[in-house]
Amino acid sequence: MRITGDIQERLLAHARREAPLEACGYLAVKDGVLAGIHELTNCDKSPEHFSFDPREQFAATREARAKGTSLEAVYHSHPASPARPSAEDIRLAYDAGKLYVIVSLADGHEDVRAFWIKNGQVTEETLEVVHDDRL
Repeated sequence: MRITGDIQERLLAHARREAPLEACGYLAVKDGVLAGIHELTNCDKSPEHFSFDPREQFAATREARAKGTSLEAVYHSHPASPARPSAEDIRLAYDAGKLYVIVSLADGHEDVRAFWIKNGQVTEETLEVVHDDRL
């Protein structure tokens, strides 16, 4: 999956702003590239898990449709652990059609990785950073 450099940086910035709590939101796809971000509130206010504000979810869906994009990825941060799905992340991955992006700030090392999670099985998806001003 391709992601714009701008969106990758915005993911990291959101994670930094929310630390030590988990940041969360959606990523939108345009022309086959993760090129839109919808930052949402972590209603759990937790450093170890998150849940979306339902009103913000609905607004993000409406906004994505208005822009002609689709919300194809869920993202959240791991302020103090690696960018890989936790047991809870795997258990709560209800939508097998969504890509799950995890942003890690653990030990001062920033990392962004993506995963498909289907029926408890995790497969990493390579993120290719692209720099395209037309997106």
